[in-house]
Amino acid sequence: MTETLNWHKSTYSSGGTNDCVEAVTDEPVVYVRDTKDHGKGIIEIAPHAWTKFAAHVGS
Repeated sequence: MTETLNWHKSTYSSGGTNDCVEAVTDEPVVYVRDTKDHGKGIIEIAPHAWTKFAAHVGS
């Protein structure tokens, strides 16, 4: 299933650190995974919680 999702990598990850996550935001829940190690699993987050989190880290 996760291979068919439309994963997006943060534009902030281009700073050369490789510490980043990928997210799918166009589903009923938001999926988040480690960019480098997909085997670590996927976190499912409610869309409103993801929006609050993204606004907080973006400020």
